[in-house]
Amino acid sequence: MIPKPGAEGRFLAIMEPRSYLEFDRDVPRLNAGRPWEAALMDATGLPKSGGAQQLAVRRLPEAEFAAIVRAGLPDDLERQEANRYGPGVAEPVVPFERPVIERLVSRPYRDVAFRRKVREAYDYRCAMSGLRLRNGGGRPEVNAAHIRPVERQGSDFVRNGLALSGTLHWMFDRGLISVADDREHTILVSRNKVPREVADRLIVPSGRLVLPEDQRNWPHPDNLRWHRENVFGQVSLEGPSPWE
Repeated sequence: MIPKPGAEGRFLAIMEPRSYLEFDRDVPRLNAGRPWEAALMDATGLPKSGGAQQLAVRRLPEAEFAAIVRAGLPDDLERQEANRYGPGVAEPVVPFERPVIERLVSRPYRDVAFRRKVREAYDYRCAMSGLRLRNGGGRPEVNAAHIRPVERQGSDFVRNGLALSGTLHWMFDRGLISVADDREHTILVSRNKVPREVADRLIVPSGRLVLPEDQRNWPHPDNLRWHRENVFGQVSLEGPSPWE
C-alpha cells in the first residue's frame, strides 16, 4: 500500500510482480445466499446494503480469505488435473494439506493452475499451428507457454500465456518465433534460423495467432512486446533443432 500522489488520505494497492494467480474457477459474491465476509452480513446472515459494501479495501480475516481461495483454487487441484482425462493416465499427485498461503506460493501448484487456465482459454488448440491434438489416453498435447518467463518477472495470469504444441513452444522460448505488434497478431519467424519449409508446415496458413473466443484471454500487448524485445532473435541455439 502506498500513498496516492496528490490525494491526501488516499492510498493505492500495488501487486507484487508474479504474485497474481488467476482462480481456477470464478467465485460468486455470495455463498449459498450469504456473503463470504462476515462483516458484510446483517444479523440474519443476509447481505448488508451500503456501508462496508462500498469499501474498495476491507480487512479480511484469514479464515474467510482461505475459504474464498479454496473455492477458487481447490486444495487438490494437482490431483484433479492428474486424473482429469481418466484414472491411471498420470502419476498420482499428493494433494496439498498446508496453509493456504504456502499453497499459493508453491511453484508446482501455480504451474498446474496456469496450465489449466491457458489450455482451456485456447480450447486445447495450439495458437500457432491451429491444431488440437490428443494422445491415446485423450490427454491434450498442447502446452501452456509463459510469454514472459516467471524468472523474468512474468506472471501466472492467462494473458501471459500461449497454448503451443511442443515444437512451437521450444521455438518460442528460443526466440525463433514471436508475435508482431499489429491488430492481426501476425506470427513472426526468424527466417535466418528457421527454414521456410519448416515454418510453412508448422504455422497456421493465415500466419496469425488462433486466439481464444473470449478477448479477455488474449495475450497482453506488454507481454508480447517484452518477448519481441528480449527473446526474439536473441537466443543462441545449442544442440540440434527439432526438425534436424
